[in-house]
Amino acid sequence: LCAMKIIPLSEGWFTVDNSKQFVPFDASADKIQDRPAGSLLVEIQPFVVVTTKDIILLDAGLGFSINGTLQLHSNLQAAGITPDQITKVILSHLHKDHIGGIVLNTEQGFQPAFPNATYYVQAAELEHALSQPGASYTAPLVSWLSSYPKTKILAGSEFIDTYIECQLTSGHSRYHQAIWIREKESILFYGGDEAPQLQQMRHRFVAKYDFDGKRAMELRQQWWKKGEQENWTFLFYHDVKHPTFSFS
Repeated sequence: LCAMKIIPLSEGWFTVDNSKQFVPFDASADKIQDRPAGSLLVEIQPFVVVTTKDIILLDAGLGFSINGTLQLHSNLQAAGITPDQITKVILSHLHKDHIGGIVLNTEQGFQPAFPNATYYVQAAELEHALSQPGASYTAPLVSWLSSYPKTKILAGSEFIDTYIECQLTSGHSRYHQAIWIREKESILFYGGDEAPQLQQMRHRFVAKYDFDGKRAMELRQQWWKKGEQENWTFLFYHDVKHPTFSFS
């Protein structure tokens, strides 16, 4: 069993096509065949991990608000956690469906959604997102993150506080990172969009939407094998059925 507490923070189901627009999907009323050709059905699911030292948010969703309250905040509060209890926000990459909830959009402008947290991001991913605004990146959010005093820039593969490993992996996006959190005998693994769904771990699968699909596929195979050997707990950001998986 994992010694750490894992809380999935589902924002719901969405379809996404080449336009990179995320359209809410209600399984009781909507049909995938009515969406544009090539649409993928995905979950949007950040995670909170409670360790003995920290309350960590892994990625930050689309940033939807419901009746003026950030959905991410509502999900946290339903789990008994307040936004100011989050100590670290670790971003696998900066695509818009992973960073939408990092801020509150107020009359005074952007304010941090997690005011006591340090935000961790890869230096090269931030630089790339700043220079390549477009359908995948939300320029105002990336700009805010780059100037926020509590953003900690990671230069390639690094450890945070000795027990969190961030590894530059470069499969889904050019400067994507995967994250391991180790506490006592437990190893928790979050592969972001390079390990987004359980089925992709079990099958050889090259995704057209990846920067380097072959590399992402090879990484998944390596992680799955090592995860079985070392009994990792996997977290899946885009899996509509399986938020987590452990071999135990």
